[in-house]
Amino acid sequence: MAAVPVRQRCGSVSPRTQLPPCYYEGYLEKRGPKEKASRRLWTCLCGNSLYFFNNAKDIHYVEKLDLGGFVSLKDDSSRDKNLEAARLILRMKDGETKLTAPNLESRELWKGFLYSVTDLNVPSCLTLLPGQLQMLKEVVDKERSRRRSRNPGRAPPSPLSVPLVGEIPPCFRPVSRTEAEVLLERHPDCGNMLLRPGRDGCSLAVTTRQDLNGSVFRHYRVTQRDQGGYVIDVENPIPCATLHEVIDALVERTAGTLQPFLLEEPYEENITYVSANDENGERILHTAPTSPLPKAPALPPKQDRWCSSPLSRSPVSDRRSRTASPVPASPTNPMKRLVLSPSPLSQTLNEELKKTLEKRRTSQE
Repeated sequence: MAAVPVRQRCGSVSPRTQLPPCYYEGYLEKRGPKEKASRRLWTCLCGNSLYFFNNAKDIHYVEKLDLGGFVSLKDDSSRDKNLEAARLILRMKDGETKLTAPNLESRELWKGFLYSVTDLNVPSCLTLLPGQLQMLKEVVDKERSRRRSRNPGRAPPSPLSVPLVGEIPPCFRPVSRTEAEVLLERHPDCGNMLLRPGRDGCSLAVTTRQDLNGSVFRHYRVTQRDQGGYVIDVENPIPCATLHEVIDALVERTAGTLQPFLLEEPYEENITYVSANDENGERILHTAPTSPLPKAPALPPKQDRWCSSPLSRSPVSDRRSRTASPVPASPTNPMKRLVLSPSPLSQTLNEELKKTLEKRRTSQE
């Protein structure tokens, strides 16, 4: 039997109806941290917990796994005797649980539902259809409403009632003590120390995580002084002028073992949009093209009708251009010497030509 989204059951009251709302159910093979063999159990995701039954008709669960200590979820690429099976590793604060889904599609759906109830956000890193993403969105809304109704008087986690002095370090996270531990354990490569609001709302706290045969968490109170600045409340208090100095002091006193927690939030790599199909009206998620749209060809520049060109030059201008202006008087210009200072030979020829013309004129008379 394949895993299916759950519809509300009608009928007599049974122990199952006393459980939180069931969002997803189906057969999974489960092997806990202390188990040597896997068991095939009917698994129900109810609220923020997994309930395991021997079969789909049982009304009493045999095991419960609270997802409050959720750390990470990753695929297991090891081979199974069933070639279509898809394995999954569910990592919790107290150990790892190995799950095996019937096929890859079922594994993706289980991952989607698990991420939705633990993070209260629809995951964007899975390959799911638009209808499946819509189901996950409804689950997130239902789980948020369930948690609000369960704790109606609960305030937001650790609000600060005092203004902070100076710039806030990038390792500050508005999370509770438990959420800080889960965040540090889930992302060990991003640092092992974060600053958060204190439980009383009037102070701050630094949460650290180190590995010593398992996770070791420490919490340090940071209070604001009346005269300004902060102090790390340890046996020998450490005064600091700003919150940045609080983080720097912990880094220096641990010889760099503690490093600020800097989590890079994921961003989308492609532009997506939702539009309705013209034929059936179904809304579909589309990916915008990555290549730029072709640009329209540029028009040639408009020429001025009065601008001069080789074809529009008049004969008058040509004649004027051919009439050279007098050569400027310059001792370095050889053309001036050629025109103004003729050679003796040219003078002799000119005189002989004049005499010849005079003789011819006299003979004609």
